[in-house]
Amino acid sequence: MTSKPTVLQRLHEWRVAHVSDRMFLLTLAFIVGFFAAVAAFSLHWIINQIVLLLTSSFDRTGANWLYLVYPVVGIYLTSLFVRYIVKDNISHGITRILYAISSNKSRLKSHNCWSSVIASAVTIGFGGSVGAEAPIVLTGSAIGSNLGQIFHLDRKMLMTLVGCGAAGAIAGIFKAPIAGLVFTLEVLMIDMTMSALLPILVSCVTATCFTYIFSGGASLFIFHLDSEWSVQRIPACVLLGVACGLVSLYFIRMMGACEDVFARFKDHPHIKLAIGGTILSLLIFLFPALYGEGYSSINLLLNGRTEADWNQILNNSLFSGQGYMLIPYIALVLFTKVLATSATNGGGGCGGTFAPSLFIGCFTGFLFSRLWNMHGIGIYVPEKNFALLGMAGVMSGVMHAPLTGIFLIAELTGGYAMFMPLMIVSVCAYLTIIIFEPHSIYGSRLARQGKLLTHHTDHAVLTLMNLDSVIEKDYLSVTPDMELGQIVHKISRSHSTVLPVLNPAGLLLGEIDIMKIRNVVFRIELYHHFTAAQLMTDPKARLSDATPMAEVMRTFDRTGANWLPVFDVENHLKGYISRQRIYTMYRKMVADMSED
Repeated sequence: MTSKPTVLQRLHEWRVAHVSDRMFLLTLAFIVGFFAAVAAFSLHWIINQIVLLLTSSFDRTGANWLYLVYPVVGIYLTSLFVRYIVKDNISHGITRILYAISSNKSRLKSHNCWSSVIASAVTIGFGGSVGAEAPIVLTGSAIGSNLGQIFHLDRKMLMTLVGCGAAGAIAGIFKAPIAGLVFTLEVLMIDMTMSALLPILVSCVTATCFTYIFSGGASLFIFHLDSEWSVQRIPACVLLGVACGLVSLYFIRMMGACEDVFARFKDHPHIKLAIGGTILSLLIFLFPALYGEGYSSINLLLNGRTEADWNQILNNSLFSGQGYMLIPYIALVLFTKVLATSATNGGGGCGGTFAPSLFIGCFTGFLFSRLWNMHGIGIYVPEKNFALLGMAGVMSGVMHAPLTGIFLIAELTGGYAMFMPLMIVSVCAYLTIIIFEPHSIYGSRLARQGKLLTHHTDHAVLTLMNLDSVIEKDYLSVTPDMELGQIVHKISRSHSTVLPVLNPAGLLLGEIDIMKIRNVVFRIELYHHFTAAQLMTDPKARLSDATPMAEVMRTFDRTGANWLPVFDVENHLKGYISRQRIYTMYRKMVADMSED
């Protein structure tokens, strides 16, 4: 007796019969954009409520000892939530999206639709020095991925929906639809074919419109242009771009070093909490500007007109009221922000590096322009403007995304009056950082594993190919003492031209290439004169089941082999890979990626 189809199955069947894939994808893109806007608004609302509850009674004229307590509590609560409720790693949100696209068929787990929102809200609300953008991007992408999985969409459409979620999240957070689109292109490496461009645009516009409905017309950052840009400021813009590139290098390298330190204690969460919580609390106590995302400090630097305005950044600290400490304070905050961010995530908190890159960029631009003006190096430069340019510069360097930096900051200002200096600073920062770091802070982890998807079609196809799916696992093996007659019987039933010779422990001793024993196969009188041990040869190369596909292809080209053995972590034979099968799959995937 057959079971009745579920509601979802009936809906899927109706959709296939009456709605084209293109129209359905656009509909899902609209839904994803809406939910991305809801998630972004909800997260920032929760964070603001927690911050207001915890810090509204703080004394602005001096230090507040509760800065030593709140961050540790936040990290501890987040780690408990992740360990006992989520029971999965939800850190490095954008890196997880990149991994899902390249190695998991764009499939993200269902809990990613909500877990990052809760975890990051607690972390940031209690003072964790990280950003909410990466968790929201992960949430948006997870919504798109799970919607696509519900309706059994193919890999390409699923990837597009993941991009829609990420783009909608960025567009919604910053009310910057073009930045959302460009972010998906540059950071997630999703190619802008015509079939993907329109759904992502729909998601960006939808998320932006609903964010305006939810929160009104106010921008995340308030900025009023101080003075028009002039050609005489080109040298200052170029040097600021170089400075932002070097600061980006410091950001990436220091983050990596701190992550390595915390990774040593991955099996000891209490030690990680103690180290991370202590570092974070002390830094926030000394420099309250490090509390949370730091957007209030950014707005102070972007909107200050007098020294009294800018000195407000010293409020709540030991340096409150000491205006002469402004420059040292800003420099120290700039260089300790990376430590605070690393301590937050390393100690067990949840958050991203998007906001920290904006924060550090703003402080870099302000510090650069203040020192430039103090020492009379060249023509006067507006410090507010350069604080804004620094945001674009460091973001471009850290994320390896100059277009995202340009368009995001341009849209945040409500116009394009700063477009030319934004381009100069962003491009110079990017050109500086790529000398030292070929990959962004998000892609460097995956690049080391050969799992980073790029815009290079050949490399992208090899990254998307799944090694496990092309391994022939139903091979026939022989023992070293097996006689030629029995080997011929095995050959008649084999699907490959290679027979592995295994010892009793299952380890590969050698292989018999059918093409190399043609001279004896048909001589029946020799069937009892040769054994497998006499006929076997060493394989031309050995592959691990963790070998990147690009390396697999290079190995085939280098050895000229038609079949190569693949081994698991215990060095047991897992199966064989056929050159013909790999090339057939490769050609098919290239055709699929190029058909648009």
